[in-house]
Amino acid sequence: MSRGVSLAFPPFTRTVKTLIGINVAIYFLTLLLAISHQDAGVSAIYGTLSLIPREVVHGHIWQLVTYSFIHGGFFHIFFNMLTLWMFGSSLEQHWGRRQFTEFYFFCVLGAALVTVLLSYAGGQVLHLYPTTPTLGASGGIYGLLLAFGWLFGEQEIYMFPLPFRIKAKYMVAVLILIALAGALGDPSGSGTANIAHLAGVVFGYIYLKFLPRRGFAFAFSESFYGMRNSYHRWKRRRAARKFQVYMRKHNSDPKQYFDEYGNFRPPDDIDKDKKDGGKGGWVN
Repeated sequence: MSRGVSLAFPPFTRTVKTLIGINVAIYFLTLLLAISHQDAGVSAIYGTLSLIPREVVHGHIWQLVTYSFIHGGFFHIFFNMLTLWMFGSSLEQHWGRRQFTEFYFFCVLGAALVTVLLSYAGGQVLHLYPTTPTLGASGGIYGLLLAFGWLFGEQEIYMFPLPFRIKAKYMVAVLILIALAGALGDPSGSGTANIAHLAGVVFGYIYLKFLPRRGFAFAFSESFYGMRNSYHRWKRRRAARKFQVYMRKHNSDPKQYFDEYGNFRPPDDIDKDKKDGGKGGWVN
């Protein structure tokens, strides 16, 4: 029997709180500038932080990440941040802060790269152009939804405004189908964000399916320590070969300096063997 999710609000985990704080701060900054009729300031923020493919290929690579911190309106940021809180907190508690952050920005970056690529390759079909700006955390949010459905698929949650519970894996499937329909069926060109949704799902799947269970950082650390240990083993073998060559040149047997396990024998033990004739034990 599947276990339902409590209606209690989840805690604000550390990374989720930081991400929501940055997004809300930038949103209110643009809102205050707009209220103050500082249109140039608003344009500067959106022009600098939004994902504009033509500018990315000309060196504005920070836009591959910063686009996820700005939103186009209240409901846009409200639903994205609500989803980040409701599902991101559970994932951060499950994974830990480091891996949650890694996964979130892996999806954000992957969605951005796909959007840039399709803006040059998919133009007329997908209504994406190099000058079309993309903004919002949707790529990362949909990646989190996929991860939640992947890890907690049998849990039941309420999908507002439906008055009944639905399994997480089915909820994720419904949302992905909605994003797909929006991306392929919107002739106005506003389906750009839906492409980011789908790309975030794809990169979330790649991360969960093909990457190490503990993430990139764990894999890199394991590789680093593995290479370091291999280097030290090579140095020991090299030193041993040099020692053997040295001992042969001086007509000495290297084995007398090492026991049967290859461990170095202290000089006191060697002298003791010489005194008792190499027989070991007491000499009568």
